[in-house]
Amino acid sequence: MPPKIRGMARNLTPSKSFTLMLSSEDALVSEDDHPVGNAPPKGLPHERFLLGNQVPVAPILLLGQSNLAVNPDAIIAALQPVHLHATRDHLILMQQKQVQLSMADSSRLLKVALPLIEEDFQNSLLFAGQHDWFIEAGPFSSLASHSIDQAHGRNIDWWMPRDTHEAGVARSWRKLQNEIQMLWHIDPVNIERTEQGLPAINSVWISGIGKLADVKPPEALQGAQRIFGSHPLLCGLARYLDIPYQTQLSIPTDLAGGFAWLDQPKSIWPKLKQALEDNELEEMILIDFPKGQMRKRTLTAKTVRKKSWAFWRQAQQLSWEEITQV
Repeated sequence: MPPKIRGMARNLTPSKSFTLMLSSEDALVSEDDHPVGNAPPKGLPHERFLLGNQVPVAPILLLGQSNLAVNPDAIIAALQPVHLHATRDHLILMQQKQVQLSMADSSRLLKVALPLIEEDFQNSLLFAGQHDWFIEAGPFSSLASHSIDQAHGRNIDWWMPRDTHEAGVARSWRKLQNEIQMLWHIDPVNIERTEQGLPAINSVWISGIGKLADVKPPEALQGAQRIFGSHPLLCGLARYLDIPYQTQLSIPTDLAGGFAWLDQPKSIWPKLKQALEDNELEEMILIDFPKGQMRKRTLTAKTVRKKSWAFWRQAQQLSWEEITQV
């Protein structure tokens, strides 16, 4: 278990405040927007907000999926078995939830690829989950990589790992990737998946390269009393910060002091409005990322009411769409 962040100021008395963070997309949304010769932005805006500008996703995911004691200075990489969808002139990375990869199939594919992986990484595998395999990055430590959340649904040419200060590393990764692709192409797992109408696992993705020492969580997360949400990053951050964690935000629950990143944030909005009206909460902090820039707003019982020129009419509360489009 990693130690708590040194010097972190935790408010042990829950405030009557609740923080809700929304997912984000890149400011660059079109392939045509890519600046010629430039590398992609490192991490999605919400990934940078949660982890810091180095975006060390892999070690945090490792904490969230295992009970390992992770060396804060070890550079960890996440490997993910994926499906690359072929279009007429390029390949597109599919989201993992679209692939429907079982733990059994993941384990069988890993068994085939593991000797190549450990030979080229010059390290033993640390942990294998259903969708993520973790290993010390070794010779691949300097690669610039991007999470599947950032790269999915796009032409992978621009999102493939790149060299940073050491030339030839990306080429070495592509060689290993190609060798694994050839092994999996004829593997019984993919023959069975094809017969079942499932997409073949035809490649491996590397992402999240970094170390725990580079994690820089925001104050909004460090001071939380509870963390809610199903994304694996939250589980790892909760363990890193030693904060109670729940995958679901059950209703009713004590919202005060909570930090949430939810799959369906709209569904909790009526409860949050009522909590503000009933003074269970004094404020709600809404964090989102319009055009890739972090925006933080404080909402109270007063500010979630619509203003009306007709003073005799009862004020109506703002809808979720009105709040998020402001």
